[in-house]
Amino acid sequence: MAGGGGSRKSRAAGPVPPTTTLVLDNGADTIKAGFVSDDKSDEKPRIIPNCIARDRHRKICVASELEKCKDFSEMAFRRPVEKGYIVNWEAQKEIWDREFFDDKAPQKCNPSEARLILTEQPNSLPSLQTHCDQIVFEEYGFASYYRGVGSVFNAYLDIQSIFRTPQTTIDSPAEVILLIDTGYSHTTVTPIIQGRPLHPAIRRLDVGGKLMTNYLTRLLSVRHFDMRNEPYIVNEMKEAVCYTSLDFKGDLEKSWKGTRGEKREDYVSGAGIAKDYVLPDSHTRFHGVVRDYEPGVSARARKGMVSTEDILTLRNERFVVPELLFNPSDIGIRQPGIADLVKQSLLALPIGLWPGLLANIVVVGGNSLSEGFCQRLQTEILKRFPDECRVRVARPEDPITSTWLGAANFAKHEHASRLQVTKQEYEEHGAAWVARKFAAGLGLDS
Repeated sequence: MAGGGGSRKSRAAGPVPPTTTLVLDNGADTIKAGFVSDDKSDEKPRIIPNCIARDRHRKICVASELEKCKDFSEMAFRRPVEKGYIVNWEAQKEIWDREFFDDKAPQKCNPSEARLILTEQPNSLPSLQTHCDQIVFEEYGFASYYRGVGSVFNAYLDIQSIFRTPQTTIDSPAEVILLIDTGYSHTTVTPIIQGRPLHPAIRRLDVGGKLMTNYLTRLLSVRHFDMRNEPYIVNEMKEAVCYTSLDFKGDLEKSWKGTRGEKREDYVSGAGIAKDYVLPDSHTRFHGVVRDYEPGVSARARKGMVSTEDILTLRNERFVVPELLFNPSDIGIRQPGIADLVKQSLLALPIGLWPGLLANIVVVGGNSLSEGFCQRLQTEILKRFPDECRVRVARPEDPITSTWLGAANFAKHEHASRLQVTKQEYEEHGAAWVARKFAAGLGLDS
């Protein structure tokens, strides 16, 4: 009996709350990771490839080991995240262990003395969420934990500074934001009011960086070289040369070759659109190089003259790939484009919320780095709403790490203490209770 009384006493006292928080923005392409504590916090996250790669010599690279690789030709990837959700925990655990929990981990973390804040995509399947919660508490044994929708953490950033207006102190989440997250797997539109996502109005487009890389691979393989076994190289090329066209039909006309035998001046000169891309050779060049278009170089290549470089001339490939975000029907995807998605989202909400949301559209994710993306998006949204509606579209300075920075601010906010679940609570109430608490979020009270 004495032993039982001691146990009850210690339980009443409760465990000491962790002073360190590991914040993970667990994306499909990269993990953004860093620590937040009372005395010292990481200013920026470490960006870690969220994959296990195998090169043509059958050497395996796990996560950040990929940064040491030099030969990316014919590299195969195994990714734990599919369509935005963690579906392969065997691979995800191997990556997490190497980066955070092994003896030689670059960001060593003791789970029993730390809190974990983990991002997830909206509308995840309950079975995947429960499995994730079990891994966090039962496999790793974190002291406490919160799993939240990644888009929502952006509400804890200084939103007005993104729109270049005077900065404010972050005492509470932004009052109203329409957050567009366009990443590796897909694109989501999430209206957020005072840190709460409006779930019935969340919309998703199954076009992201992966699909666009695959589409560019297909175009190159038909028109130039077979690039089907070069996903890494094609992805680098996409990020280096692709841009969002502000005049799609005009650019298409300029880059059109013409009918057979015709020599159109715009096509021959490149019309400011054509670019030469020098492929890596894995000996002297380990990454591709973008050059201004030189008609003579491509002409010599077509005649089969000896060259020490493999050069691709990219014309309409540069802008038809990002165009998929605005017109996915171009390749037969029966979904509305990103601007129509915004309209669908707002139609699910009271019209009184429209002005605030349209005036505070924030875009994050790697695809938003495409040149001209924000300007084109603003133009497309303006076409779909009345003239009196004020539309502002802004992008944080670094749209790839902004969700992590928001989550780091959230970790210091009193909302984090309210929403987190401790290991003791998990053991007492079970996984179903944890799922209900996370789903309820902040509730109706502020």
